[in-house]
Amino acid sequence: MNHTMGKIKLVLLAVLILTVQESYSQSRKYISQFSHFQSYFNPGLTGYEGSTVRGFVRNQWAGMEGAPKTYFFSTELDFGQLSGVEDPELMGKNAVSVNLLHDTYGAFRETELMLGYASRVRITEKHNLRLGAGINYQQIRLDGNALTAEEQNDPTLGRYLGQFTDMQVLDFNLGLALTHQNYYVSYGMHRVNGGRITSGDSFMDGYPSSKMIQAGFRERLSPNLSLITNAFYRTQKNLPDQLDINMKVLLMDRLWVGGGHRVDYATNLQFGVLTDRLRLGYVFEFPVARSYQLPGRIHEFTAIFQLFAKDERDNRDLIPIW
Repeated sequence: MNHTMGKIKLVLLAVLILTVQESYSQSRKYISQFSHFQSYFNPGLTGYEGSTVRGFVRNQWAGMEGAPKTYFFSTELDFGQLSGVEDPELMGKNAVSVNLLHDTYGAFRETELMLGYASRVRITEKHNLRLGAGINYQQIRLDGNALTAEEQNDPTLGRYLGQFTDMQVLDFNLGLALTHQNYYVSYGMHRVNGGRITSGDSFMDGYPSSKMIQAGFRERLSPNLSLITNAFYRTQKNLPDQLDINMKVLLMDRLWVGGGHRVDYATNLQFGVLTDRLRLGYVFEFPVARSYQLPGRIHEFTAIFQLFAKDERDNRDLIPIW
């Protein structure tokens, strides 16, 4: 009996830690396959892979009431491809994007709309400097009927017990990147103004800026085998730093398998298939014991569609994914 009660207390403690962390950190958005959604984190990487439609669904701790669920959809348009430039990755100069993310966690429902623009400067035959900016609009809705006991006792959230309320945050994002067909490094910032422009009820204390570094390297080892690795680092006030590292192999430009690790948080296994215009991926993620997160199933499905078919003149040595 004591052993069972100990397990129950441990689960309740984990739920409490999760709830407090999610409620006051504005639900940090985790994307295990972050390399497929570079422009979400950095507007400077908008259009880096051409004109695309992208989306993912992430379901954490499936089957648990109030467990986080994230849905994402975006469209990127490369003006170089639209105008028929022979090699838009090197010669195109401008790209735009629309990103829509919907996130649910506990008593909160968050919708984020981001508009991005990137301008590219060709600095060598194979290198681009990419600069980007974006507008970030977020609406956070609070369901006072779904507050936990801890949140009900909070002096700010407790005021909305049994009610619905929402707040809006308007801010902007910035980013820059150095890119090459085989590697890239980038720096981006979300909510540069710290979320100071708000409307509605203020049930969150600020919305601090988030700074992110992304880098990747890929190399073709043989005509049918390529190695791809990516890293992602994020820092934000009042939250622990985040470091993700992914590595995968691409077989015959059609199938990839790999894995990744979020330091002190989770490990994942991933695989996917690739056609000339469509990319489908799946991740199964499991938390590490010291993360104090609930054990359980974490699934992430991604889909990317290239709006323009590849030209026969494209560089056949170019690896088609990051």
